[in-house]
Amino acid sequence: MKKILLLVLSFILICFAIPIIFTTRRIDKVNAQTTENKKVSGLSKSTYDYKKYNTIKLYHKSTKKVENIKLDEYLYGVVSAEMPASFEKEALKAQAVVARTYTLYKIVNNNKKHDKADICDDPGCCQAWISKNDRVSKWDKENREEYWKKIVEAVNDTQGKIVTYNGKPINAFFHANSGGATEAPVNVWGGTGLPYLQTVTTAGEDAYSQYNSKVSITKKEFESKIKEEHSDFKINYKEKDCIKIEEYTEGNRVKTIKIGNLKLSGVEIRSIFNLRSANFKVSLDEKNIKFEVLGYGHGVGMSQTGADSLAKSGKNYEDIIHHYYKNVKIENM
Repeated sequence: MKKILLLVLSFILICFAIPIIFTTRRIDKVNAQTTENKKVSGLSKSTYDYKKYNTIKLYHKSTKKVENIKLDEYLYGVVSAEMPASFEKEALKAQAVVARTYTLYKIVNNNKKHDKADICDDPGCCQAWISKNDRVSKWDKENREEYWKKIVEAVNDTQGKIVTYNGKPINAFFHANSGGATEAPVNVWGGTGLPYLQTVTTAGEDAYSQYNSKVSITKKEFESKIKEEHSDFKINYKEKDCIKIEEYTEGNRVKTIKIGNLKLSGVEIRSIFNLRSANFKVSLDEKNIKFEVLGYGHGVGMSQTGADSLAKSGKNYEDIIHHYYKNVKIENM
């Protein structure tokens, strides 16, 4: 009788235990998935606290000093330096969000280019920045008040806004003029690229013809500059196609070019001859090599003239950002 009673009690306990075990496992699984979703889709307040980054350390290249400066005040100087204040306000707002994002990306990813500083004022390294006095001298007297108001409003109206991908600030590259199509980063710096930076086209950039340029260089100087990088360089100008563009990128920039006995990238040619972009045509006559260059900058990310063109067509800053950065979110820090 005791054995039968024990068996009955055991059976009852098992019946209650099994649902509890499975329910607990399911709850654990759901909690784990919820945690993972938060990591992917949302910003962690402990990591991305606006107050934490409200003041940044700015390294001034000219004085070699580090200044503690409020983030928004810093952005007034960045937007003033990086984009013409005459551009449409929505373009300036897009620039403010992109510059804020780029700054946060540098800090969050523990950028250590500058000892004891978060970022510098050298555009060749980080972002351009100018002081208030420099801004005043840069603008015409009749436009100073209007321009300053536009800059301040562009930053303040987008306060705390950043561009994210999978919950993290993106590497928000930007440039002056794309020549009509932006470039994938893999074609500029190599690597595997970034999913949110793809080639996109923008109508209206041909209206900013001041960003295009022409460069003429003597054959002797042309050879000398290439030999500084490639000592084995040889060229016979009498040969047909001694200089020939062989391949273009998706963004219509020179990918590979044959010059004499060498095959070089358009990016390297841009660097060697200090061209404004890798979107160029090349020709030669009896004495000179001539480059016709379209656009200004590396071509990756937001085109500033493209942003202005989109703003003139009625797009707001969010439209502009989503045009240049794919599958991203605009979030509050």
